[in-house]
Amino acid sequence: MEKLKKGDKLQIQCYKHNGKIHRCWDEAILIDVQKDYMVFGNERTLVTEAQGNTWRTKEPAIMYFFKDRWYNIIVQLKKEGVTYYCNIASPYIIEDGTIKYIDYDLDLRIFSNGSFKILDRQEYKYHKKKMNYSDDLDIAIRSALSELITDYQNGESMFDLNTNLMYGKEYQRLRKK
Repeated sequence: MEKLKKGDKLQIQCYKHNGKIHRCWDEAILIDVQKDYMVFGNERTLVTEAQGNTWRTKEPAIMYFFKDRWYNIIVQLKKEGVTYYCNIASPYIIEDGTIKYIDYDLDLRIFSNGSFKILDRQEYKYHKKKMNYSDDLDIAIRSALSELITDYQNGESMFDLNTNLMYGKEYQRLRKK
């Protein structure tokens, strides 16, 4: 395990179950390390898709990557309000200065008004069949979605507005260094 410190810059690589790269982010700055998760930030970072096309993120984002939970959370600090994009995904590993995880298609989008929507159910069904997700994996993915919704409804710290605004300020301070 690499010894990381606040302010370190890493890349992010997202894979699919078949081991193929899905998407990469050029930069994520480490903001906080907790016992069971790490918090990163980025803004206007370059994203490269598997097909080679690129785009940049629009607003500051705070990202939570968990050691034992099957999801990650992207907090989008938009001018019109905070929204969340949550990926059902394997717990992360860090290798060669890169955060790596496997994306399992299902996403939870939480809007600034507090409502939420489960996304990409068809993509999940397709990949489950195409990549032969095991029954155990299917159970882990479905329970992760349920756990994520419960965490949101219970107001866990990663969904706390003040916590995320504080992380946003800390990210801005660290990126200027």
